[in-house]
Amino acid sequence: MHPATTPAKALIRQPALCRWLDLSRSGLDKLRKKDPTFPKPIKDGDTRQAAAYYVLAEVEAWLRTKIEARDAV
Repeated sequence: MHPATTPAKALIRQPALCRWLDLSRSGLDKLRKKDPTFPKPIKDGDTRQAAAYYVLAEVEAWLRTKIEARDAV
């Protein structure tokens, strides 16, 4: 992702997020359960199979927070 060219409220689909974070789908599920600060998805419908999207700015902010916490130690 290129933050300089990405709109502030851009959405990223779950499969693309998994590729970006280098996680499997189950790895992303484990991360979401383990870390309550991870951004919540936006579902495109009420069914379980509905596509899940994430707000890219929220994911980037979460990553920055994790990096800052790591560097503060």
